[in-house]
Amino acid sequence: MSDMSSSATLPLTGARRRLELRFALLALGALALMAGLYGALGRLGWALPAGGSLAALHGPLMISGLFGTLISLERAVALGRGWSYAAPVFSGLGTLALLAGAPEAMGAGAYTLAAAILAGATLQITMQQPAVFTGALLFGALAWLAGNVLWLMDGSVPDLVGWWLAFLVLTIAGERLELSRLMPQRRGSEPLFLFAVGLLAAGAQNGLMTENGAILFGLALLVTTVWLMRHDIALLNVRRTGQTRFMAACMLTGYAWLGLAGLALVTFPPGDTSFGYDLALHTVLIGFVLSMVFGHALIILPAVARIRVRYAPVLYAPLLLLHASLALRAGAGLAGWEAGRMASGVLTLLALAGFAASLTGASRNDRKTARPAEPCEGESRAH
Repeated sequence: MSDMSSSATLPLTGARRRLELRFALLALGALALMAGLYGALGRLGWALPAGGSLAALHGPLMISGLFGTLISLERAVALGRGWSYAAPVFSGLGTLALLAGAPEAMGAGAYTLAAAILAGATLQITMQQPAVFTGALLFGALAWLAGNVLWLMDGSVPDLVGWWLAFLVLTIAGERLELSRLMPQRRGSEPLFLFAVGLLAAGAQNGLMTENGAILFGLALLVTTVWLMRHDIALLNVRRTGQTRFMAACMLTGYAWLGLAGLALVTFPPGDTSFGYDLALHTVLIGFVLSMVFGHALIILPAVARIRVRYAPVLYAPLLLLHASLALRAGAGLAGWEAGRMASGVLTLLALAGFAASLTGASRNDRKTARPAEPCEGESRAH
């Protein structure tokens, strides 16, 4: 999937070393993903070797080990300052510490340092470009820091998970707010967005395990969904073709799951039922966040690691499987069907593996078909 010829010709300079560092950090993020998914199967009831220990680390590995590493790496690349790479480095070290069996405090401490550096990097970006969307990114980084600090202080994951979810929701919403500036501006866009941020902060502060916190956080997700459905550029792009439509489809289906997560928090407060907790978390993490990952991978991988990837219609298959797995999980949880919940985890793994395989196959085929045109001088190979 990678275009290794481009990196092989780079001189032994700081740019070459930074590219190698990015590959190493992506590998640590992938390690956190595999370990987190392995722990997820253990949480669903699959009898796996060491499944119990990784099941307890499932949340931190996915939030901080995977998404924290990837988001802080993307932010470091955007900022272009060497010190900002310390954030994904510490996040990767936290993952290695947890997987090596070190005390949780060591992993939590490393994740906390990573979040603090990410907040510093985002603050510098905000000072360079003051705007609502950069402010949202900054608040998202601070939310990750708050959640990690609470975990470092022996806080329980259910009590602090609102901050971790706020980190992901605000990071994605802030980036979509930036892109929405390409659309004609409608009245009330930024006030509605800021209202959602306020509700999100209040809900995270009160905690999702309290009825008040769950309702406030749920309302925040509903308001965010309304904002995204009304103001996001995906509404225009879904009418186009090819990669643009695929990315828009990922966005819009993710927004639908985000709205369902808000309804779940209001209707089934996590403090009352384990089903409500499971439904709210995974409609956000699988339905919303992973949909965003599927949609943005086509532009993030080339920008961050110079990995050349190409769109193909086959990418819709793992996307549909991902949403089918979540629908099965939600329905099985509502019906109390444990076998269905266990099967949903396997389907999610297959969707992720299928997406990676489809992306690799599409990119490889694209390079093969492009080879006959390579001798033509002056012809652009960019798509």
